[in-house]
Amino acid sequence: MPNDNGKPTLTREGMGIVTGLPLEIANDSPEALRDAVQLLLDMEAIRRVKHTYFRCIDTGNFEELAGLFHQDVKVHFIGGTYEWKLEGKDDYLASIQSSFHNRSVGHHNGHHPEIEILSPTEATGVWYLTDNMWIMNREAFTTGTAIYWDRYVKEDGRWQIIDTKYERIYELNEHQPKSPRFDYHYLGKYGADPS
Repeated sequence: MPNDNGKPTLTREGMGIVTGLPLEIANDSPEALRDAVQLLLDMEAIRRVKHTYFRCIDTGNFEELAGLFHQDVKVHFIGGTYEWKLEGKDDYLASIQSSFHNRSVGHHNGHHPEIEILSPTEATGVWYLTDNMWIMNREAFTTGTAIYWDRYVKEDGRWQIIDTKYERIYELNEHQPKSPRFDYHYLGKYGADPS
């Protein structure tokens, strides 16, 4: 899908990703060293936010998931069979809860982060997603990859996602009238009923 300029979306320009603060120590002062260490700590904190996101969706851990998003989060996901746009943490969490339940199995890995710290309270991140998703009550299986690009804000010392988007690299959807025979199914044991 092209961006507003008619160019492909999945480029730094198309995603609106700009170069952040330099990954270097500005000079020999203790303040410069402290600033450089803080930059690395912020990058690690953002990695943890995104990795926690993937763990929480696949395990249906909506309580921890809620703490990862800013109240005004914006969401825009583009797949082969859907385009999903939402605004606000409550709407986003409700939508996720409708997909991760005792009749679903998710496997989402986000890797290869490209994090840019723009200021002490603003950052962006690009992530490569690989996923498998079974939704047995809809007899559906989806697999594929996507590129996420997020904006983060730091409030009260915590990084949160304020904007998250992805576009698929590829997506395969299969109708599966027969549910897979999982030897173990975590959400089958702990997830809510989809109704």
